[in-house]
Amino acid sequence: MRHRILLAILLSFTATAGAEEPKRWVAGPYSFSDELGGFRITSASGIGVKEDPIVIVQELTSASAVTLVIRAENPGTPSDDPHKFATGMLRIRLDTLNNSGQGWTEFEFELQEVLGQASVFSDGLSFDQRRDDGTSIESDSFAEFSRAFEPYDRLRFTKGQVDPLHAASFEFRITDFTPRPTFYLVQDPRIPFS
Repeated sequence: MRHRILLAILLSFTATAGAEEPKRWVAGPYSFSDELGGFRITSASGIGVKEDPIVIVQELTSASAVTLVIRAENPGTPSDDPHKFATGMLRIRLDTLNNSGQGWTEFEFELQEVLGQASVFSDGLSFDQRRDDGTSIESDSFAEFSRAFEPYDRLRFTKGQVDPLHAASFEFRITDFTPRPTFYLVQDPRIPFS
């Protein structure tokens, strides 16, 4: 019995020895983490403004939804300098490698203030819901997009394709007029139906 316990302890150490601890990647006044799994961030840079968006380079190893954790490392207010403070207005670009083994035909993003609960219109967190024209939204791999603000904040890219081991770029603006120190961006690649 004692040998089985020792073996179980040794196996648990071996299993966790190669696992990397999640890292917070800091860019501008924010940090970004892949701590919830299914993907891996490889770099983060930029400030988060139009002329210098935050660029997250990531690799999705899952064809299921994954969640990016975003934290305000230096919280501020909308009137503060966005180069130094998390003002609730963030321009972000996600350069995303598809290492899921499945082709993607659509890609959807959802904002959440509380993990597992979709953001609602009245919470202030959105894909720039005050701008109707959508000029702050683009992708190099998908020709069209749609936004939904009720009963959740979602952004869906369509009319495109990202094959396995190819990358796609997504750029958009996130606004949060009642800023929280932590919020979540769910990333959901859509695969073709058979």
